[in-house]
Amino acid sequence: MQLSRIYASLPERFSAPLSPAPFRNPQIVTLNEPLARELGMNPDWLRSPAGIAFLSQGLRPDGGAPVAMAYAGHQFGHFVPSLGDGRAMLVGEVTDRSGRLRDIHLKGSGPTPFSRRGDGRAALGPVLREYMVSEAMHALGIPTTRALAALTTGESVARETMQPGGVIVRVASSHVRVGTFQYFAAQGDIEGVRILADHVIGRLYPELAEAENPYLALLEAVTARQADLVARWMLVGFIHGVMNTDNMSITGESIDFGPCAFLDAYDPAKVFSFIDQNGRYAYSNQPDMALWNLGRLAEALLPLLDSNREKAIEQAKDALMRFDGVFNDTYLVGWRRKLGLAREENGDARLTGRLLTAMHRGDADFTLTFRRLGDMVRTEQTDSLVALFGPGSGIEDWIGDWQARLGREERPVEASYTDMQTTNPRIIPRNHRIEETIQSAVAGDYAPFHRLVETLSHPFDDAADGFEVPPAPHEKVMNTFCGT
Repeated sequence: MQLSRIYASLPERFSAPLSPAPFRNPQIVTLNEPLARELGMNPDWLRSPAGIAFLSQGLRPDGGAPVAMAYAGHQFGHFVPSLGDGRAMLVGEVTDRSGRLRDIHLKGSGPTPFSRRGDGRAALGPVLREYMVSEAMHALGIPTTRALAALTTGESVARETMQPGGVIVRVASSHVRVGTFQYFAAQGDIEGVRILADHVIGRLYPELAEAENPYLALLEAVTARQADLVARWMLVGFIHGVMNTDNMSITGESIDFGPCAFLDAYDPAKVFSFIDQNGRYAYSNQPDMALWNLGRLAEALLPLLDSNREKAIEQAKDALMRFDGVFNDTYLVGWRRKLGLAREENGDARLTGRLLTAMHRGDADFTLTFRRLGDMVRTEQTDSLVALFGPGSGIEDWIGDWQARLGREERPVEASYTDMQTTNPRIIPRNHRIEETIQSAVAGDYAPFHRLVETLSHPFDDAADGFEVPPAPHEKVMNTFCGT
């Protein structure tokens, strides 16, 4: 394993070197062996004392210091000029077997210069939540940070109660965020913004280096990736919950899964995050919030776009205007596939909208609705689908129109069925399942966690394991929490 220190070699104001203390008794809860091999890491070494020290405290074999990355951020619309890795560290970068650089990053590893009176630790529950959700997102085909390992620390952390501590080891194309650019822009450090932009282009978007205006091209590329990402979230009913600019990766990967959740019954205004009291990051607001965040990135990049500020603003506006086109393309293509449609018709967006209205009126489960629609393509039996909807939904009329639309596809029914069942997951990380799993793990029983992780790695497979069942009224999760 060859570890780089590429980000750590940027000017010292970009990060702070760390010398983290060891934990009392770190132990691996789970190790993602396929990902380890993809990264060129030996799972046997990772399970050794030296490997556990690497995974829990970032102790590199070459003795290089891990760093805490500096960044700022708008948190629920309010700007905080200095945030940074308050309980995390960038250990370094590895080149995976495909030749891509990937960050190795620990969360819950202890205090840093950015901890702001926090303890720098993480509780085991949020660590396991991030492991489960990030790996489930990967299995669903959504760009995301990955989870290499989850560990217990042998120590307790004080939250609402004393809880076992944990560390998650995550992997990403980069941990640079919109807030990283804001950090330097807020200080008037144009040189810092330029160094960061050059670093991002060189590492993530090398094809842009030859563009007429590489920094404008960077804004356009990040805008396109974020638009595509959020559309993919919406198609599986995912709610990030805390879309602050410090939680928006410049890579277009999902990052930071603290209060995230998935829809059970469809509700466009649904909010789970306890701290999102005004619904800023509700399910249906996510595209607008992503675009708002990209506006903050554009502001940070303005000095690089053109020396004439007015011209730079116009260029930035034009770049941001591309968001809707990319989002709508990914969204509508995704919806057609969810509904078994391969041809394009002008009424498809309206057909989709009518279904969502019926689901909202009928309090229908988001995931099961589409899975049962797929079953209907084969059986033509409507009972199991209609049973998901409460009275007054209008779903029966919609089914007739959808079946007529399917009839114009001019392709075998089996092709539509295959598209739907490989697009619409049978299972998602149901909120109540995650909570049950965490409660068992905190009590010392990790078997439910391992079962759920394995099942979530095959979200489109049919199985009679009961994981697809929505929560009973008493099982519903009303709020999720960051865990800081």
